[in-house]
Amino acid sequence: MSGLIDALREIVIANRILAAEDVVDAFGHISVRHPDNPDHYLLARSRSPELVTMDDIMEFTLQGDIVGDDDRKPYAERHIHGGIYERRPDVQSVVHNHAQALIPFSITKTPLRPVMHVTGVIGEHVPVWDIEDKFGGTSLLVTNMDQARDLAEKMGPARVVLMRGHGCAIAADGIKEAVLTAVYTQVNAKLQLQAMPLGDVKYLSQEEIELTPETLIGPLAKERAWEYFARRAMGDEF
Repeated sequence: MSGLIDALREIVIANRILAAEDVVDAFGHISVRHPDNPDHYLLARSRSPELVTMDDIMEFTLQGDIVGDDDRKPYAERHIHGGIYERRPDVQSVVHNHAQALIPFSITKTPLRPVMHVTGVIGEHVPVWDIEDKFGGTSLLVTNMDQARDLAEKMGPARVVLMRGHGCAIAADGIKEAVLTAVYTQVNAKLQLQAMPLGDVKYLSQEEIELTPETLIGPLAKERAWEYFARRAMGDEF
């Protein structure tokens, strides 16, 4: 039970951080794989992230079905989470957001590439998924498991996948890693957009990309960053 309570509390903190850092606004969400049942995940009911409390957390199967008699309205795009968990047993937390700085890289041929030591976590290659390729004209929302599985397939082993004209999904081996990756994916996009008009950009090398994640999601750095962002978001509540 203590593991479940800890997970619920971390989801609340994660939502507050993502909102405070403008990664999410009224929309977007973060989930964590259920600590006692890897075939289920925990995700808030349909509510703006900044307002999420522990009482808002619901439990779902990997197919997006609500567990129990909970009759509250879930997020329409909850299938993103199940699709990634289903394909990636290594993933323990998933973020979906619509960070605006990412959109230019999802609608042009310019790839999102790491430019700073703390953004090496996004990886050498950030794939772009276009829902139109397989599903034709849609609202661009991922509202069923067929779409979610296609997204997860495009993501492959990556930490980040962009969604054309929509946003991104982020997969990590823990909720803290997922939050920090989401924050610094947006940071990278802003820096890259600022740098490109100035001339040729020197991106991180493959070797640097392999080494730099430790500066953000290594054990010491992760706890230091989590405490900082949680305090910024929650003040004395943390």
